[in-house]
Amino acid sequence: MFGVALALLLSGIPVAFVFGGIAIFFTAISLDFGFEIFNLLPFRIYGIMQNSTLLAVPFFVLMGTILEKSGIAEKMLQSSAQLFSKIGGGLALSVLGIGVILATTTGIVGASISMLGIIALPVMLKHNYNPAFASGVILASGTLGQIIPPSIVLIILADVMNLSIGDIFKASVIPSFILVTIYTIYILWHNRNFINNFDNHHIKSAIAKEQIFKLIKVLIPPLFVMFGVLGSIIFGIASPTESASVGVLGAVIIAFINNKLSKELLYDSGLETIYITGMVFMILFGATAFSLVFNEWGGSETLLYIFKNDVGSSDLFLFIAMATIFILGFFIDFMEIAFVVVPILLPIAKSFNIDPMLFAVMIGMNLQTSFLTPPFGFALFFLKGAVGDLIKTSDIYRGVIPFIIMQLIVVYLIYLFSTIIFL
Repeated sequence: MFGVALALLLSGIPVAFVFGGIAIFFTAISLDFGFEIFNLLPFRIYGIMQNSTLLAVPFFVLMGTILEKSGIAEKMLQSSAQLFSKIGGGLALSVLGIGVILATTTGIVGASISMLGIIALPVMLKHNYNPAFASGVILASGTLGQIIPPSIVLIILADVMNLSIGDIFKASVIPSFILVTIYTIYILWHNRNFINNFDNHHIKSAIAKEQIFKLIKVLIPPLFVMFGVLGSIIFGIASPTESASVGVLGAVIIAFINNKLSKELLYDSGLETIYITGMVFMILFGATAFSLVFNEWGGSETLLYIFKNDVGSSDLFLFIAMATIFILGFFIDFMEIAFVVVPILLPIAKSFNIDPMLFAVMIGMNLQTSFLTPPFGFALFFLKGAVGDLIKTSDIYRGVIPFIIMQLIVVYLIYLFSTIIFL
């Protein structure tokens, strides 16, 4: 079943139809059970639709689309680019900083990377940045929304693994900080000789007071929304769904302040939210049918037996699980992995008494690589589509490799220092 699913996914057939179609096909050829197994499916789907955890998904998507379409992200990048462009490595660091803010407010990979690519890449190339390095910084910064709360990936993992969204958000804060810190160190190291190309006059002119005040003025509204959303969740003031709705209100207010609020903006944002949310839930429905039939065929029991009797080690299981998710990320999207692969691995992790929060955060960090890994990483296509012939595909592939390695290092660090990170 899994092999056929992977082959069909690579052929370009819509994901939800792949999983649903395979479930029907393997039920039809089964001699042990019939289509009556699908009598349980409506109850499972009804349970999904009543799930208050998943209700946070459309709210966070709507918040992100409003902020993206209101132009606040573009203003932040333009202001920071003016401030730091003449400092060695400063422009790359400003792109990373904006990526962090976008991650905590929008979290929409396609919009973040397209915007960063269109605005930042020409400026970085103009300032003699290596094309591969520049594209790598943009791609890594634009995908931070997959691990920095409030992340859609983390929300989905919380639902699939039956964990508290607030707890998984808290648990991902330190790993996110470690990842951004490693990115920062790499950028500074890569540009260690770059700053020598500029004299003090350029540096002083680059940090004029009016530019600093302009940047602070642009940063305050999204930072206010960020602290409001995350703070209310982490400190238990509001549920994720409630805080997400407050985030939507904050996004509307920011759009109003920037004179961007209009019927067209709200309509376009709502329509895009419907598309993205509909895609998420359709994949979930198909994955539910797939897992129902997969388990009826004895797939979960077989894997559990293999890992318990042939592997026998929780450390080896974690390595195999992370390696499997990483390799699958080369070919299929994070949602398919979260909805299909994670439910298969979860009972095995429980049998080894692995902390589910540790397992979830390691998976979340690992899934972020699925956006970056060639040849089918969505982020690579987003950047190439946004900038066209400004950069070669080979440069994009080369530039992203160091950041993929850094993400895998953080996955290992999460495992190595789990007792400190998950205090």
